[in-house]
Amino acid sequence: MQSTTTTTPAYRAKKDSLLSPTMILLGIVPIFTFALGTWQVERLKWKINLIDELHEKLSREPIPLPQRINLSAIPEFTYRKVLLRGRWDHAHAMLLGPRVHDGTKGYHVIEPLIRADGTTLLVDRGFISQEQVEGHNYLKDDREVEVLGMLRTGHQRNNFTPDNKPEEGMWYWADIDAMAAHAGGEHAGVQPVYIEEIFEGHAGEVANRVARGIPFGRPPTVDVRNSHASYVVTWYSLSAFTSIMFLRLLLKQRRARASLPR
Repeated sequence: MQSTTTTTPAYRAKKDSLLSPTMILLGIVPIFTFALGTWQVERLKWKINLIDELHEKLSREPIPLPQRINLSAIPEFTYRKVLLRGRWDHAHAMLLGPRVHDGTKGYHVIEPLIRADGTTLLVDRGFISQEQVEGHNYLKDDREVEVLGMLRTGHQRNNFTPDNKPEEGMWYWADIDAMAAHAGGEHAGVQPVYIEEIFEGHAGEVANRVARGIPFGRPPTVDVRNSHASYVVTWYSLSAFTSIMFLRLLLKQRRARASLPR
């Protein structure tokens, strides 16, 4: 009779691979966020150069606008000061808003300005308080006026801005083409050109205009936001933080592997 012996296999400790999904993810995140930070550095340089260029444009002397304006060239002349003369077309005045100035609710008055050559441009005359809208004082100036303004493009509409309702006189954002059509369109000589009137008066003059229901324009400043520096800090900080996490986890796993029996 033969005897049988059962051989028990030797115990081998299971070793976790260093290339686990967690380690792969933590290894990719620092590289990805570092790349985003570097991209934001380039965006920061671009935005600084853009703001410097706009400041330089704004510092130049005002220019007159020709009778027919090349619309494709407007972006090149954004923030250039311009001089206009004409009469307000009060019949097609538009209220853009609501807006808030120093805690006061109101609107911006957008009016077509009919020039002596018969062409018409759109001018943002500035802010007027809601209390003064019903007084219509801003619609009582029938003289020929001279306007100092800056050439602008239309507003950027965000996802939370309602649709304009021209038939109800409700304008929430400056849709230049729609405003020009509302003012009479091309057959009436209205060009979709948008100019923001400049007001360089002191605080007392602003208060006086608000009290009388007369719009006051904007200061001659560049209002382009530059948040890229904060984005650079955010992405590089995240890259450094995740790099430290990756290295600590890597060292922990190496120590754990070294302590296992061979």
